[in-house]
Amino acid sequence: MEVISVFVVALALLVLLYLIASVKIVTQGYQYTIEHFGRFTTVAAPGFNFYPAFLYRVGRKVNMMEQVIDIPGQEIITKDNAMISTDGVVFFQVLDAAKAAYEVSDLYVALLQLTTTNLRTVMGSMDLDETLSKRDEINARLLSVVDHATTPWGVKITRVEIKDIRPPADIVNAMGRQMKAEREKRANILEAEGTRQSEILRAEGQKQARILEAEGRRESAFRDAEARERAAEAEAKATRLVSDAIESGSAQSLNYFIAQKYVEAVGKFATSPNAKTILFPVEATQLIGTLGGIGELAKEALSGGAPKPPAPPTPPARRPTPFEQQD
Repeated sequence: MEVISVFVVALALLVLLYLIASVKIVTQGYQYTIEHFGRFTTVAAPGFNFYPAFLYRVGRKVNMMEQVIDIPGQEIITKDNAMISTDGVVFFQVLDAAKAAYEVSDLYVALLQLTTTNLRTVMGSMDLDETLSKRDEINARLLSVVDHATTPWGVKITRVEIKDIRPPADIVNAMGRQMKAEREKRANILEAEGTRQSEILRAEGQKQARILEAEGRRESAFRDAEARERAAEAEAKATRLVSDAIESGSAQSLNYFIAQKYVEAVGKFATSPNAKTILFPVEATQLIGTLGGIGELAKEALSGGAPKPPAPPTPPARRPTPFEQQD
C-alpha cells in the first residue's frame, strides 16, 4: 500500500509539472510563435495559452510595439563630389510576427543595413545644397524605399528621420561667405529699389507742384482779367456819366475829371523813390480853379439846383515862376 501511495503521489506531481510546462503566458505587446516538432503552427496572443509540453514549444518572442533603430554616422559623397557626414533614426513596427520571425534571419541587422545603403543611394544622387535644404524629401524617399523592401518581412516602417548633416569645414566657410555675399546683394537691391521709389515719388511731387502752380497762375490770371474788366467797365461808366454831364451843359464835371487825373499824376511823382525834388509847371496854378469847379459841382449835387457856369479863372498879378517842394 505504501508503494502504491508513493507511485500515485509521484504521478500526480508529474502531471502537475507537465501542465505547468504546457501553460504559456504571453506578455502584452509581444507575440510568441508556436512550433510543433520544429514546424511553425500558430502565434500565441498575449494572455493565457495552453500547448502540450514536448509536443509544442515557443519558437520566437516577437516584440509587436513600435521600435526605433539608431543609424550610426555615415560618410556620403554627394552628386557634386562633396563629402558629408550624416546619421538618423528609423521607426518601425512588426505587423506579422510569423514573417518577422521566419522571413528574415536577424530583423534588426537587416533593417539597419537596408536603411544605411538606401541612405547612401538617396543622398548620393543629390547635390550638397539639396541635401541641406531638402531633408523632408530625403526622409520621404527613404521611407518609401525601406518600407517597400520590408513589406515581405511583416514590418511597417513608420518614420525615417535624418538627425544631422555635417559638411566639411572648408565647405561651411564657403557657404558662410556665399550667404554673406547673397545678403549684401539683396541689401544693395533693396537700397536701389528704395532710391528708385524715392526718386519716383519726388518727381511725382514736383509734377503735382508744377500742375498746382500752373493752376494757381491760371486762376490768378483769370481773376486779374476779371478785375481789369470790371475796372474798365467802371471807368467806361464814369466816362459816360461825365460825358452826359458835359453834354447837359455842366462844365464842372469835366473839371472834376481833369482835376482827379491831375492829382493822381502829381501823387505818382511825389511817391517816386528816386524823386527828391518836384518841379511844377506854370499851369499848376490852374489847379485852384479846377478845385473850385469841384466845389461848385458838389454844391449843385447837394442843393439839387440847376448847374451854374463856372467862374473864369483869375489871371495872375505877375508871371508865375516854378517853385520847388522838398520831400
